[in-house]
Amino acid sequence: MTDEMCKKDIRGLLKTFGVMADEAIVGHIAKNPGVDNLNFKITLEDITNYDDANTERLNIEITKAIQCK
Repeated sequence: MTDEMCKKDIRGLLKTFGVMADEAIVGHIAKNPGVDNLNFKITLEDITNYDDANTERLNIEITKAIQCK
């Protein structure tokens, strides 16, 4: 895979996640109008089946508070 194809796939993954997450969060806020603040944790976990068990896996965790009002 070329570097440009890889970057395109990464951007596609993040764009898809962003759209889906936005829709889910907005829907959640609409169903829970009394909530002032939400606390989220987003985890990106590499679930690739590597041939080499010693391969380091990517794991990123991001936390963020969202003010709803």
